[in-house]
This record gives sequence, C-alpha cells and structure tokens, in this order.
Amino acid sequence: MRQMKVYLFAMLFLLAILSAHAADPQTKRDKAPVHKVVFQVSDNEPQKWYLTLSNAKNVQQELGVKNVQIEVVVYGPGLDMVLLETEIAEKIDEAASRGVRIVACENTMIGRKLTRADMYPSVGYVKTGVAELMKRQREGWAYIRP
Repeated sequence: MRQMKVYLFAMLFLLAILSAHAADPQTKRDKAPVHKVVFQVSDNEPQKWYLTLSNAKNVQQELGVKNVQIEVVVYGPGLDMVLLETEIAEKIDEAASRGVRIVACENTMIGRKLTRADMYPSVGYVKTGVAELMKRQREGWAYIRP
C-alpha cells in the first residue's frame, strides 16, 4: 500500500511538472510554427530584385531566421539577375547565407539555351517555376510578388 502511495505521488508530481512546462510561454515560443513564404521574380529589373531580397531580410528580422522558410522562384526575364555575372551577386550571397533559397526555372533555361554553368553558384533549380509556385501555395506558403 505504501509503495502505491509513493507511486501515485510520483506520477502526480511528474504530471504537475509537465503541465507547468507546457504552459510556459518560452516553451510555446520554442515550438512556434515555421512561417513559409515564396517570392516570384519574373522581371529583369534590379529594383524588383533589391526589393525582393530586402523583403526577405525584413521577414527574417521580424519573425526570426529560424522561424521562417523563404524561397525565391525565378523564371522568364527574371533569370537575367541570377546569371553568373549578375550585378546583385553580393545580395544573393547575403540572402543565401541567411537561408533564403533562390531557385531558377530549368524550363526557362532550356528555352534560352542556358546551362547551370551559366548560372550564379548560389542558385538552386526547379523544373518549372510556375509549377513550383503552385506547389508552394498548395502547401500553404504565403505568396508574394513584389
């Protein structure tokens, strides 16, 4: 009987600790859902690129780098800004170092007779840019087109 009381006391004590831990605001912050945002860049305009990368940085500063996934989908004329000799190389590297994923549309590359050797090294690839945007939106990602 004494062992049963000790066992029950230990179980109640453990439950009290677990309940207090679950109610702790810090614990809830640590388990915050990851926000996901996908940006579309299909224009060959440096201002749109600077705006997009600035928006990505602002989102990370507001929500925390660990709390947000960011992908920039590039296709059509926007591809010019991720070619090997891009004028925004420094900004691309800075974004990539913060975990921003920049992906180029391989269909656009094929249409323009470009290979991966023509592209800036920090760039990733997707088969179809528009399909990638559709997939991300279906998965619940926020969609932004600056």
